[in-house]
Order: sequence, then C-alpha cells, then structure tokens
Amino acid sequence: MLKPIHRVNCLPALAACQRLMQRFVLWLCDANVHGTDVTEANLRAQMPSTIEGEWLCVLVAVDQRSTTKTKKLLEDAKAIADLPAQEKQGLKQWVQAVANLSQHFTAAPPAALPIDAPNGWKKQGRQWTSFKALMVAFYEEGLRDGLPYQSNGTPTADTTLRVTYKQFEREFRQAHRLDPHPDAREVCVLCGGELKLPAVDHWVGKAAFPLLAVCADNLLPICGECNEAPQKGQRPVHADGNFTDWFHPYHRHSSGALRLRYDEVAFAIRVDSNDPAHMLKVSNLDTLLNLGERWTREFKAEYRRVQREVEKLRKKQPGLTLDEVRLRLTDYRDRLSDAEPNVDVHRIVAETVLTPARLSAL
Repeated sequence: MLKPIHRVNCLPALAACQRLMQRFVLWLCDANVHGTDVTEANLRAQMPSTIEGEWLCVLVAVDQRSTTKTKKLLEDAKAIADLPAQEKQGLKQWVQAVANLSQHFTAAPPAALPIDAPNGWKKQGRQWTSFKALMVAFYEEGLRDGLPYQSNGTPTADTTLRVTYKQFEREFRQAHRLDPHPDAREVCVLCGGELKLPAVDHWVGKAAFPLLAVCADNLLPICGECNEAPQKGQRPVHADGNFTDWFHPYHRHSSGALRLRYDEVAFAIRVDSNDPAHMLKVSNLDTLLNLGERWTREFKAEYRRVQREVEKLRKKQPGLTLDEVRLRLTDYRDRLSDAEPNVDVHRIVAETVLTPARLSAL
C-alpha cells in the first residue's frame, strides 16, 4: 500500500453484483422458500430485473455444455433453501454483518466482522461448502465471463458491454500506471516493486468471506510476490475481525504514513511510521507483506549494482577522484524517477552511498 490506490470506472458493476449476491442468498434464507422452490423459473423471477434473473439462472442452474444436465450449484442452492429456519436466520445475520465492509472504517464501526462460519458450521461441512460455492461462482465464473452489468452498474443483456475480470484488471492497471509509456515497467501498488505476475487479490480473503468475492471495495491487482505466501496470500487483514489497527486499500490507505529508514548496524531497511497513531497499522502491514525483509533484499541488490558500476568506472578511468565519483552518484540520485519500481528503496541506496564513510569505502 505504498502507492495511491484509485477506484476505477467499472467498480459500480461490481457493487451491483454484490447486491445481487446478497439478494439471492437472502431469498434462499426466506422461511417460506424451500429446496423445491429453487427452480429456474423462480431464479429468474426473484431477481430485481429480467436480465439479472436470466444471468443468475445460467450461473447457477444451466449447464450450457449439456441439454439435459443442470449444474451442481443448483443442488447447493437447494441445500441452503432446505436449512432449518434457525440456521437460515443465522446465515441471514452473518450475511448482513459481512455485506457492508465500509462500515468497519467509519468513526463508529459495528461489532467485529464474524470470522467463524455461521451457525457453528464446519468449514468442510456441506452447509458452508454449498454457500461458499454459490458465492465464489459469482467471481470465478460470473466475473470471468461477464457480470450482467455495464460499468455504471446498469443491467445489460449485451455481452459486449458486460464487465469482466479482464476489463477490471485492465482498467486498474491503466489507472495505476506511473509511466504511461506502453514499454514502461508497471509498479505494484502495495510494495512499490515491479508488477510482475499480477493477479487480482481479495484483500479480505474470499475463502473465509465468500460474500465479498466480487465486492468493489475488496479487489485490486497486485504483484505475484505480494500475493503469495509467506506474504499476504490468504492471511487475514484484520485482528479477529477488528480493523482498528489495519490499513485498507480503499477505505484507509496508508497515505504516506510509512517511512523507510536505513539501519546502519543491521545493514537493513526498517519500516516505521510518521505518525504514532499509525504505528500499529504500519507494523501490521509490514508483517503482512514482509516489507522490511523484501525492501532490504532490494536495497542490498541495488547497493551491490552501484558498487559494480563504480568499480567498472574506476577500471576505465584509473585517475578518477573521490569528488568525481560523488558527482556520478549524485547524478544517479537525481535521475531516480517516481515512475520506476522500488524508487523509495533506491533513494535510500543513493543517500547511503553518498555518506562520506560509504563513499570512501566504494
């Protein structure tokens, strides 16, 4: 979360989809709805518009590869509809507690996000796996092939106008290109490194909170290193459901609260906060992404590269003075660009090598 993060044009479509997910599961939780009511006709009829109903029906029930089969998701939906009334009520309360993520970042947040499955369900049990499969399908199949919405959230039957995973990723990356040249390297918004092997991350993990699988406030493309263990991966971005001491990409950005510092003794980059009020948030983000360790690795690699450059220079120009070396390194520092990956770390390298002790040791 080193770089500013902007909302992109198609986010209203994602928000509309989350409302659809919520409406769908709350209908299944209606005490008067049972498994036998989960038919293609009812799926079409119960949604806010014909377009959304048709789309949901295809997502849940229609196997387009076969003229006779229906999807397993239809059985999952029936399993939810056949839950006892008390369990339906528990699931309904869980959905209502999770759906509005933004309220956890207000001045008076509600109770912590419920980190356990509703009704004491086992994570491998039929009830939870059925519910999770239904919700995640909106992301894995729905967003992949196209949500039933235009970018502004208006339902559409025109498949060419529907918002897809690729469109969201493309818009986000385009909005966050620090150097607009098509051949320029892109920068990861979380770590400031190069955006290699980018993937759309669910900031709040969809495995534990499948209702947020298409949440507009929960998706952002990040680099492969940020997205994999031992970095973020599926690790929580809250403390047992409490977000008080955590940043959030959209609702509580770090906004320059992180300060990188070179530790002369440890030869390492430390991650501090400019503001005591953000110290715990910075510490949690550092731990979540292993920022200090990763930035130290980059620092050492860049420092060694600069050393080699000076060594080559001295071989080519044996009479090079210390002042001339200083001028070359000052030029290196001044030419660092905000649009390049790892520029914050490289600036520390430049300032470090320009200190008298380091300069004379090069």
